[in-house]
Amino acid sequence: MTEAILEAVIDSLKLVPFLFITYLLMGLLERAASDHAKDLIRRAGKVGPVWGGLIGVIPQCGFSAAASYFYVGKVITLGTLISIYLSTSDEMLPIFLSEHVPASTIAKVMIAKVVIGVISGFMVELFFGWLARRRHVPQDYTGEMGVGCNCAADLLIDAIVKTLQVFIFILIVSVIIEICVELVGYHAISGLFRGMPVVGELLAGLIGLIPNCAASVVITQLYLEGVIGPGPMMTGLLAGAGVGLLVLCRENHHWKQNLMVIGILYVVAVGWGVLIELFGITF
Repeated sequence: MTEAILEAVIDSLKLVPFLFITYLLMGLLERAASDHAKDLIRRAGKVGPVWGGLIGVIPQCGFSAAASYFYVGKVITLGTLISIYLSTSDEMLPIFLSEHVPASTIAKVMIAKVVIGVISGFMVELFFGWLARRRHVPQDYTGEMGVGCNCAADLLIDAIVKTLQVFIFILIVSVIIEICVELVGYHAISGLFRGMPVVGELLAGLIGLIPNCAASVVITQLYLEGVIGPGPMMTGLLAGAGVGLLVLCRENHHWKQNLMVIGILYVVAVGWGVLIELFGITF
């Protein structure tokens, strides 16, 4: 048990330099593209799900938060909101990069999330058009994205903070996984996700709905450890909208509408995960 925990700690520490460099580069990308991306979301119109899927995949959970504000402010439709939620990758990309996952695998996962986000967004527009009609009263986004001096020091501090946060999450998750494997056994845990059809996707979807970057960390780590397959992995990542759901529930006082959005996100994520597992799609 002690050796397993020590191994988890050492493996997690090895990721710190790669996480820091990744977040530093992502911070530069975010500052360069953030305002333009938010403007595209605002003016998306009928092709909102297309822009939502493309913009959402940018590794920055703030876009899902912005999308929630836009939806509550009647700026974007339900389909565009869902497409952004589904394509958002949160902490998946930094972890994949730090773990040296093949570029082809990363590209396949991100492209799949974009395609699924766009298709699902248009499906939601089609079937829930009565609820997601185009809102004609534009409202500027006034959330917390972009707060700070936007200078080099701010960028550096932000990268350090995110690196430490994700490192702690990875460390905790890795230790828990190692302990569970030692106590229960790898095959027993894996069987919980793989043994019964759909159960793995249902569980992964619930984890993904946690409005915190810990959700994507857990799902990604479980996949990299070989505990879950592509179906549950994709389900968890699709359902993981980062802090977007938290902002939605905080800003939108129509709780029935919030439950409907969360329900759609969960059902769609599970459905795609089941299809991926059913057809044996791998990344």
